[in-house]
Amino acid sequence: MGRITTRRSVLRIALDAETRRRADTLAVEEPLEIRVVGAPLAVTMRTPGHDVELAAGFLVSEGIIAEGAEFRSAIHCGGPGTGGSENTYNVLDVALAPGVAPPSPERARAFYTTSSCGVCGKASIDQVATTSRYDVASDGASVDAESLAAFPDLLRAQQDAFDKTGGLHAAALFDAVTGELLVLREDVGRHNAVDKVVGWAVLNDRLPLSGTVLQVSGRASFELVQKAVMAGIPILAAVSAPSSLAAELAEERGLTLVGFLRERTMNVYSHPARVRVAEPARGETLQA
Repeated sequence: MGRITTRRSVLRIALDAETRRRADTLAVEEPLEIRVVGAPLAVTMRTPGHDVELAAGFLVSEGIIAEGAEFRSAIHCGGPGTGGSENTYNVLDVALAPGVAPPSPERARAFYTTSSCGVCGKASIDQVATTSRYDVASDGASVDAESLAAFPDLLRAQQDAFDKTGGLHAAALFDAVTGELLVLREDVGRHNAVDKVVGWAVLNDRLPLSGTVLQVSGRASFELVQKAVMAGIPILAAVSAPSSLAAELAEERGLTLVGFLRERTMNVYSHPARVRVAEPARGETLQA
């Protein structure tokens, strides 16, 4: 249970050195079936660990819950083909608080969510443009560009599993004012890493995540913007590029979207007023 990495024998080929067999460390990828009150809802390929957070964050992203009080508990149970007698730790059944309506059967995703794209099987964009209970546009949070520029390095320094495998995405939540790292999670899927961060907030009753910055290790997709909005996060920063649809959704929902956040440069694609930039000294060029 909770295996994050595994070892595998590989043939190491170096054109200028000896070819030999060696052990390599890989990121574990296994399916997780999320059930709500016993009814299957979704299957995602994930890195085991923080499964309850993953499920809680997923329920926020889907608009099923929006605060910690609506999430009651979760338990791993036996998987398909086991007769329920063997706990595979790849099936998680979630119980909601009394009075919280479970998702209707037609909302269950009849496909496997891949680790690279959580909405590929949706019939249309309209189906994933879930209405958030939180008004991100009214969040008065702002972040100093100097602090923001440091977040990718702070995130990278905490990626323990990535150091071993080179194969995991990461998402981290920072306090926009103090720059404090609140939580960091890794996963083979970028959307799963974000769900784990949001799930941490659910379990700690911290929704909405006003006044925070969500930093991700890769690109910013439409779904990551959607997840940030659903959790009430006003600022999303990525070390790589956003998609056009991500930028459009961020503009529409009032979220500040930052991309290509590398070293001391960044592109702000929507609502740039939240990024505070000091006046450059004489002869310097404004970078943000």
